[in-house]
Amino acid sequence: MADEKRLVWDLPLRIFHWLLVLCMAASWTTAELGFDWMQIHMYLGYTTMGLILFRIIWGFIGPRHARFSSFLAGPSGIWRYAKGLAAGTMIQTVGHNPLGGIMVLVMLVLVGFQTATGLFATDDIVWTGPYNGAVSEATADKLTSLHHLNFNIILAAVALHIMAIAFYFLVKKQNLIGAMLHGKKSAVYVPAEEAITRSELVKAAIVIAISAGLVYWLIASAPAPPADDFNFN
Repeated sequence: MADEKRLVWDLPLRIFHWLLVLCMAASWTTAELGFDWMQIHMYLGYTTMGLILFRIIWGFIGPRHARFSSFLAGPSGIWRYAKGLAAGTMIQTVGHNPLGGIMVLVMLVLVGFQTATGLFATDDIVWTGPYNGAVSEATADKLTSLHHLNFNIILAAVALHIMAIAFYFLVKKQNLIGAMLHGKKSAVYVPAEEAITRSELVKAAIVIAISAGLVYWLIASAPAPPADDFNFN
């Protein structure tokens, strides 16, 4: 039974996870490279926004372990899991554990906020977000500052996430990265009735189309920049 694997993470969820990792890494890289890379940085922001929208919708209608209801526990559930973890009597969970569920929610909020503030941000030279002209200069400057500050918070959250993965791998002997690559966990931890049987790809394709359409509509609906504003969007 230890060699048997059962499917827990559906394919759309796994693709979302790794695309988000790539987008965040590329966003940081293009921001560091500066002016010549800002157009790509903005496209990455739009892509990331679509990913976040997809994950939110998928959290309500996706397969069982992708749904928020399967892993967002109340304070008492989080406390019981944390106590068990500290005592070495960890409560086994099939999908995200209660602490992991908090991290999922935190990352969605942080990255969602990052993409939202990016819509109003400016580099004070040429590049501006599509909604920069919809707010006052003071508000745009404030949102730009929050955009930079929030990314540092995201980096701290990512570091915490990596440390948690290392802890589970080295101490609890659970390979969370492998599971997020192939979607399967050992049958020791996954009762047959808890495993998922399919990834619901048709439903995922519809959600992807909806998410992409919402992002396109949002960007297309942005107010036109002033005539004397050299904006390359």
